[in-house]
Amino acid sequence: MSSHVKQGNHPIDQDTRSLISKRYKRITRAINSEFWNSASETAHSRYVGSYGRGTAITTSDLDVLMELPDSMFQKFSDRSGNGQSQLLQAVKSAIEDTYATTDISGDGQVVVVNFSDDIKYEILPTFRNLDWYGNWDGTYKYPDTHMGGNWMTTNPMAEQDAMDEKDDYNHSNGLLKDTCKHIRFVKLESFKSYHLSGILIDSFVYKAIGYWHWLRDGEEKSSGHAKCYEEVLLDYYNNYYPYASLVTPKLRAPGSGMEVTGDDWDVLGKVLKKMV
Repeated sequence: MSSHVKQGNHPIDQDTRSLISKRYKRITRAINSEFWNSASETAHSRYVGSYGRGTAITTSDLDVLMELPDSMFQKFSDRSGNGQSQLLQAVKSAIEDTYATTDISGDGQVVVVNFSDDIKYEILPTFRNLDWYGNWDGTYKYPDTHMGGNWMTTNPMAEQDAMDEKDDYNHSNGLLKDTCKHIRFVKLESFKSYHLSGILIDSFVYKAIGYWHWLRDGEEKSSGHAKCYEEVLLDYYNNYYPYASLVTPKLRAPGSGMEVTGDDWDVLGKVLKKMV
């Protein structure tokens, strides 16, 4: 049985989005109060990950980037022991002042806020990276508590901008994000026990979609193809990644160009085959 992409599929309902926004603002305000001496519910904070890229269909992973003052970076870098872990604990404590009875924990690079209704936020504390002239270069550094602690780099805005541009009316007309969401849906329906990362899905579709786009009547279209859209995606996977289950091929995230790694390429192949 085929499972083709549909236009405007798998939206998160408005009531859930309103609840997500309410909690997001409270978490942001709690961190701003602790680190910026501010009561702002929106400053220094933004959605990233699948929700930020507009490709999420569930509320199980809501990634939030939280920018902290530069002075805090030096403070935690200079601490003995694992300063990155100590930073996560400080952010965790700030959120606990607002959500005292909620399950909150530090986990590797993020602070995880688990609500009883299965809505989960992963808060990524970050600092701006500056160039040689002291100007922000658009990227952030964030803590990694593994191996004694170190700092890693991310560029989520570039990824969001690239996804938005390719999804707009003049390019795929919404087909890009609809495809990314549908792959997530099929994975949850048919391969729930498997792991398949959101950035792998989005990066693959961004690269494989070519000139396919939605027409006004909700059909996919691309010149020069006799096959249906889902068949073309599977062909691209099979031709470009012939050894996907054996060797992790190099794929770079849209916009940021950061390498996408992982061992879940075979799961992506299973999902694409299910869609045909």
